Amino acid sequence: MQGKIIKGIGGFYYVHNGSHIFECKAKGAFRKDKVKPLVGDDVLFDVLDEKACIGNITQILERHSEIIRPAVANVDQALIIFAIAKPEPNFNLLDRFIIMMEQKGLPCIICFNKQDIATEEEKQRLKVVYESSGCRVLFVSALETEGLDTIKELLLHKTTTVAGPSGVGKSSIINALQGNVVMETGEISSKIERGKHTTRHSEMIAIDADTYILDTPGFSSLNLFDIEKEELKEYYTEFGEYANQCKFMNCVHDNEPGCAVKAAVTDGAISSLRYDNYKLLLNELAEKRKY
Repeated sequence: MQGKIIKGIGGFYYVHNGSHIFECKAKGAFRKDKVKPLVGDDVLFDVLDEKACIGNITQILERHSEIIRPAVANVDQALIIFAIAKPEPNFNLLDRFIIMMEQKGLPCIICFNKQDIATEEEKQRLKVVYESSGCRVLFVSALETEGLDTIKELLLHKTTTVAGPSGVGKSSIINALQGNVVMETGEISSKIERGKHTTRHSEMIAIDADTYILDTPGFSSLNLFDIEKEELKEYYTEFGEYANQCKFMNCVHDNEPGCAVKAAVTDGAISSLRYDNYKLLLNELAEKRKY
């Protein structure tokens, strides 16, 4: 039988096959070959007890992506959730999320929640700024259940990691997306939420037979330790159109003369909000290099 690992704790792997969750152990051959099953892995498994949903993983199918921190496989995209107001969005933090996901090779969907308390001008401004970053931008209201169908369409047949700060309605949106969840609550609680398995780990939630969202504690660390100062500009997509017009080929768009990116910011062609965040992150990376 084939399924997807949605959680792994203490040597047990919980495999969703589209309708049930099987508690599985992995064959000893994996340890011998130094291969560890990951949350998100598509696997083949033998059913040992159909009634009790007990199985044994026999094969890990080929991964199309793998993230090291947190350790998950086969993620297709990222959904970054922020509130458009209450709390006011921290755009520096949002840029960090975008950079982190781009580092992992994941296309990003930015979801601004609480659109019901925002003006059309605010929404249009953010749409222009962040679509220029290469992200898809959505406006929803979890309270009014507006825009959630659009999210579901974008998540369909994919595995999506969900990120965002606290207080923005992330849990409300995740709960709303599970409206037609294929796993019964009782089955989840009996197989995953038992006392000895309550430590927070990466966990996938099935919202359709082949559609998963990943809520993980690993995306709370947003330091840019793996980026060199000179590389940061590559993560600001809107700079690309102007970067080859700079006077110096190695321009980092900071204090150099003849910088076309800075000129584009002055002319309003590049968002000053994004550029100001870029400068803050650039300085952070420069300070880090000193030590």
